[in-house]
Amino acid sequence: MIVDIQSRSWNSPEQLGPALAERLRRLDGQRSVPIDASPAKLVAEMSCLSAACLLGYRCDRTGGAIPNEFIIDQVRRNPGRVVGVAGVDPIAGDPEGQVRRARDGGLLGIAVSPSTQGFHPNHTAAMRAFEVAESLGMPVWASRPGPITPTCHLEYDRPLGWDEVARNFPQLAIVIGGLGEPWIAETAMLLSKHDRIYADLAGVIGRPWPLYEALQAAIGYGVMDRLLFASGFPLQTPAKAIESLYSVNSLTHGTQLPSVPRSALRGIVERDSLAALGIEFEVLPAATPAAAPRSTERIAVRRS
Repeated sequence: MIVDIQSRSWNSPEQLGPALAERLRRLDGQRSVPIDASPAKLVAEMSCLSAACLLGYRCDRTGGAIPNEFIIDQVRRNPGRVVGVAGVDPIAGDPEGQVRRARDGGLLGIAVSPSTQGFHPNHTAAMRAFEVAESLGMPVWASRPGPITPTCHLEYDRPLGWDEVARNFPQLAIVIGGLGEPWIAETAMLLSKHDRIYADLAGVIGRPWPLYEALQAAIGYGVMDRLLFASGFPLQTPAKAIESLYSVNSLTHGTQLPSVPRSALRGIVERDSLAALGIEFEVLPAATPAAAPRSTERIAVRRS
């Protein structure tokens, strides 16, 4: 089983707000292959995956919105392949209602972006959202949907901001995006403290040296089992992300640097991330047409 724990899709970068759309256009101009975040492209790139978590986005502060209705539609179009994660903006009002409506719509987790939305993780409104998420068994993803913009409050992305959240809600599964870069060692330490905090490799997985450093930090803190595979689509494809991860030891050839055990790399790629997060989901085998499912692989998970 291979689960991409963080992917995003949109019809237009303008949905992410003017500042982020401008950064994406600038990034697009520097790439040999244009960024294609369309739903059709996402489905095409999922051929190497068992399932992918598709994250929504809401940021009233900057005018960004990938509506939860869009995520729900993609889940319905790709049964057993796409896991829907709601975009929630805790400081936009009614944080508890946002989470409950997402669950009523069939979404299985919530995604927040403290630096773009402009709140500290232990903000009162955010804590109210997390309390409901814990009660409903919905994991929380913490990540930015794209490049850093001038409007971001980077101090709100510090991984240690989640320490109080984890202390207050010990059964809440939390996924820190990109291993909390640039605070990678801080993230690894946080993972070693809290059993229900995880980190994905989106972003760093496409850059060999930061990826190598992140993996060595995880080895040092004994938390390799808490790392989850993520491509960060559309900025990276799942197939390329897998290739990058398995190629990380090319940096150590001919040097005294320690390599990352291949078994540990395989463990990240093949980890049942949905089970780790306590998500119950029926995975449809990739070879079976979604329109005519013949069998399913049941993941029946109880929250720890």
